[in-house]
Amino acid sequence: MQRVKFIDRMASGRIDRRTMLRQAGAFGVGLLALPRLPQAAEVLTCLEWAGYDAPDYFKSFVDKHGSAPNFSIFSGEEDALAKVLAGFKADVMHPCNYSVNRFVNAKVAAEIDTAKLSNWKDVFPALQTASGVVMDGKVVMAPADWGNSSIAYRTDLVDPEFQKNESWSIFYDDKYAGKVSMLDNELAIAIGLMVGGEKYETAANETGEKLAAAAKEWGTKAVQNSRFLWNDPSELQQALASGEVVAAYAWNDVYRNLKREGIPVAYARPKEGYFTWFCGLTLLNTGKADPALAYDFIDAWLSPETGKLLIEGSGYGHANMKAFEIANKQDVADMGITDPVEHMKQAILFIQVSDAVQTEWNKVWGDLKALKQ
Repeated sequence: MQRVKFIDRMASGRIDRRTMLRQAGAFGVGLLALPRLPQAAEVLTCLEWAGYDAPDYFKSFVDKHGSAPNFSIFSGEEDALAKVLAGFKADVMHPCNYSVNRFVNAKVAAEIDTAKLSNWKDVFPALQTASGVVMDGKVVMAPADWGNSSIAYRTDLVDPEFQKNESWSIFYDDKYAGKVSMLDNELAIAIGLMVGGEKYETAANETGEKLAAAAKEWGTKAVQNSRFLWNDPSELQQALASGEVVAAYAWNDVYRNLKREGIPVAYARPKEGYFTWFCGLTLLNTGKADPALAYDFIDAWLSPETGKLLIEGSGYGHANMKAFEIANKQDVADMGITDPVEHMKQAILFIQVSDAVQTEWNKVWGDLKALKQ
């Protein structure tokens, strides 16, 4: 997901003067022939994932203001934060909840006044107060897109016992060595601790000797039993479709796509719980545009129409509960969801951890992966 587009015309008066001057020179038009522009307001600038710069995702903003914002595409939140700290003037950022604290701690995130968002009242209550949305009593992110992380498995290739008692333990079971695929992420250690009886919130914050012991007991198993640690969901989808892998950590869209291909696949409700990740829009204090533009952009993203587009086009969920009411019912079902509100209540929402904890986990996971043959 990533984006950058600017498509205005000189005749409409919606092109910035620098571009006009450059184009005028190229066509030999004298400066006196150019129309005088009014003192132009700053254009909203957004840091965004590739693909999410498509105007359909913020249609009401375009309808109201006549054009899209300026976009700068980033490959990850650290990339975006580094860009801002280096002086890039952005007004809005699209982080995931586990990384918002990095922007807050760097003092580049601003509080969001939810009273200025007409769609806020329809955001899932669980998301309105989730980790990364509220920090120190202030709303610093407006949740927008979300998805689930669970186990996609081949019902024709996995033992019936597992299907009766779905569990994350399949990744640590030597019987499935070489037949499963874990995400290339340190979460594999936390999931192991959950299989061992710990709550996710506790497991995700283990450090020192406890983390080292968990990495040895659970992380090693997940790494060694995985046919491969995946980063590319399309590669994972192919492996499940061919039967090379019989069970994998997967997102909603992988399950949806396999189901539509006619592959016998199920999306587990592990007894330890399933995860929900979510991302959203954060106001930055580094931009130059009128804050009202930023609020219009965020509100457009929170609209049920944007949610319908996400659900039907990408297989991802949306923060606005009403999106599920207007989306195609089969597309909702293909996400593995029957009751969105109850589904969100039961989900384990990913949490933020401190920079120090994250750094330690990254190192431990890197060391574990280095041992995989």
